[in-house]
Amino acid sequence: MGPIVLLVLGLSCLLLFSIWRQNSGRRKLLPGPTPFPIIGNILQLDNKDITQSLINLSKVYGPMFTLYLGMKPTVVLYGYEAVKEALIGHGKDFSGRGSFPLAEKVRKGLGIVFSNGHRWKEMRRFTIMTLQNFVMGKRNIEERVQGEACCLVEELRKTKDSPCDPTFITGGAPCNVICSIIFQNRFDSKD
Repeated sequence: MGPIVLLVLGLSCLLLFSIWRQNSGRRKLLPGPTPFPIIGNILQLDNKDITQSLINLSKVYGPMFTLYLGMKPTVVLYGYEAVKEALIGHGKDFSGRGSFPLAEKVRKGLGIVFSNGHRWKEMRRFTIMTLQNFVMGKRNIEERVQGEACCLVEELRKTKDSPCDPTFITGGAPCNVICSIIFQNRFDSKD
């Protein structure tokens, strides 16, 4: 056999395997448009107006349907009732987070940002408890934000109604609130 025949045979086997894999997984999922092998439903979505594409698909398949983005199935919820049923009625099933395979491989599931499942819940609980204990008995965060807002107004008054770019001034305000919580010290707006 020639190399071209082997290449065509290999590609057709890959295509058949892809179709078989998508079809075997589709039986357990919600109905949706038939995906193309390997690329999924990407061609059925309008890149310029994805929202309208999803609205049109919801009219055909109902408020809950499955789309394939590549070979990865994605469940789409459209409308208030569908989202309410999913998050309130089946909150335990939808409480997980998406996975980031590259980040999981590098960080081994550790950390707050990329962790998942039970570890994420424990890290979140610990972080919230630590932040609450850190601020407890000290000035309230609301007071710090109000104080920084007064400083922000003063800095804007110093411009004397002349045109200015407030990006640096307004960008420093949230940083000063965070610094006053963590370091117990705010920085001057020119610093």
